[in-house]
Amino acid sequence: MDEARLLEKLRDLENLIAGATTPGEAAAAGNARDRIRARLHLLEEQAPPVEYKLTMQDMWSKRLLLALLRRYELKPYRYKGQRRTTVMVRVPRSFMDETLWPHFQRASKELRAHLDDLATKVIESALEEKSGDAEERDEAPPRLLAGEDRDGG
Repeated sequence: MDEARLLEKLRDLENLIAGATTPGEAAAAGNARDRIRARLHLLEEQAPPVEYKLTMQDMWSKRLLLALLRRYELKPYRYKGQRRTTVMVRVPRSFMDETLWPHFQRASKELRAHLDDLATKVIESALEEKSGDAEERDEAPPRLLAGEDRDGG
């Protein structure tokens, strides 16, 4: 998937989340953000915001989440001592459950697929070798010697 296609998919997701049901609504991509913000403001009047602690797996997910929060005029923060992958936000529960979190999950899935494809192409191009998974064997050796088990992260 190329970058233009990823951008199109992310915009389409916002239209879907905003409730664009007709072709005319879907074509009005600029209005999707405004409809979502209006929904958020209405929900804030109906129910008090709840503080959420969101822990991201990686910095890509965190960047995506921060961008979505700011796009909808939410103010992300974290407390001193919290990990850099932690994001705090105050938002009505229904907005989190019905709008923000589904949008984040779908956008994150698209972004991960794009980044995985890109990384595979770069690795295979640079090393001129396939980068697929390791061979699977039937049984493990009786034990690993000290120093042979390494964490790649």
